[in-house]
Amino acid sequence: MRPRPPVTGRGVFSGTGLIVTGLTATLLAMIFPIWSYADRSGTGPALLEAQSVSTRFGPLSALDREFITKVRLAGLWELPAGQQAQEKGTTRAVRTAGQHLVDGHVFLDDRVRDVASRLGLELPNEPNEQQRAWLDTLDAAQGTTYDRQFANILRLAHGKVFGLVAQVRASTRNSLVRQLADDANATVLDHIKVLEATGYVDFDQLARDMAAGTTPPITPSPAPPGPTADPAPAVPVTPAGAEP
Repeated sequence: MRPRPPVTGRGVFSGTGLIVTGLTATLLAMIFPIWSYADRSGTGPALLEAQSVSTRFGPLSALDREFITKVRLAGLWELPAGQQAQEKGTTRAVRTAGQHLVDGHVFLDDRVRDVASRLGLELPNEPNEQQRAWLDTLDAAQGTTYDRQFANILRLAHGKVFGLVAQVRASTRNSLVRQLADDANATVLDHIKVLEATGYVDFDQLARDMAAGTTPPITPSPAPPGPTADPAPAVPVTPAGAEP
């Protein structure tokens, strides 16, 4: 049996070097993601700063601009829907809900146009395709079918925007947007309550629709502030097939 060759110092240090190298590599692998994540573009804070613009009322984020646009869009279709409900609703509760929609969006539309003007934002002047489809659906309905569709379509739409209002109110750094979010929160909550008071809201279906996210985003984030024309006040949009 051959004797083992003596272990040389070179071999000891070679093995130790491999161990040290391996440990160093492991440590760097653990540290690098933390270091790189904090500095790489695409993180939440980086995107927030990249998509925000400075105004004398505080930074205006992409979410702030989306919120302002959606407040305007809501008035462009919910105001005429409210007026229609006052005429077509078969119960006092439905007609009352319609009156609340009109009053609330006349107020909010005046507020959002003032905010957009002071921030230099351009606002839409017509409802989008989804909102026009909702108006067409309501226009085609009659009797208690109309009451039910009015309550459920409007309740779903208000539930979607309610979450956005809360998110904006919690995170905005812009004082004008913060005030508008306060007004929108009070108005949307009032509308949710009067719509539910009609007795026609199907809460099971509402929960399924909210969970499934069946309502698509209303609009992409609008452009940063720039020269704009003062938008006209929101006016009722006559649904297709309805007499002016």
